[in-house]
Amino acid sequence: MYVLVNAAMSVDGKLSTVRREQVAISGSEDFRRVDALRADVDAVMVGIGTVLADDPSLTVDEPVAHQPTRIVVDSRARTPPTARILDDAAPTVVVTTTDAQQARVEQLQSAPSTTVLSAGTDRVDLVKALDRLADTGVDRLLVEGGGELIFSLFAAELVDELSVYVGNVLLGGDHAPTLADGAGFTAPETAPRLELIDVSEIDDGVLLTWAVSEVEP
Repeated sequence: MYVLVNAAMSVDGKLSTVRREQVAISGSEDFRRVDALRADVDAVMVGIGTVLADDPSLTVDEPVAHQPTRIVVDSRARTPPTARILDDAAPTVVVTTTDAQQARVEQLQSAPSTTVLSAGTDRVDLVKALDRLADTGVDRLLVEGGGELIFSLFAAELVDELSVYVGNVLLGGDHAPTLADGAGFTAPETAPRLELIDVSEIDDGVLLTWAVSEVEP
């Protein structure tokens, strides 16, 4: 499976404000770029934090032959039954764990075009999850956040490419979400190394595209 992470961040590396409120960091040209990315993949993935904060639909705005499958990484099955990602605009897979409350799992399974997949016990095992998604035909996966999920994917060495739009706004905040949150890499030699493969100006910011190199043992 080819995994592409795409995100928009402020010039100081924040995905949103310290209140985790959605911020329009990019503009119309970048929105069209993201729409084209979604149309070119089999599935689009986000973490439960993104669903709770932004309530995204993750669908392609332009008319397409098929919408990509929407995937939520949700260890506790906390996705609200009213979330837009559970509507019938496209298929949805909620990846949860065996520790998730059965009542919540059953509620999610009752949503239109929604499948619940279990991978892990107390926390979603991303390696197992991506293996099972690959078995269902997902070959190209686009990940759109948030920072906890992005870090976890990098930590598991599952990312192939990273595209980051850096907008012309500075948000600040010690606790504002960043591109990669989570525990962090404590030793420089274990941190992922990226190869810059493209730079382009879009709207009032810049798009950086990186290939992810393997970490040397």
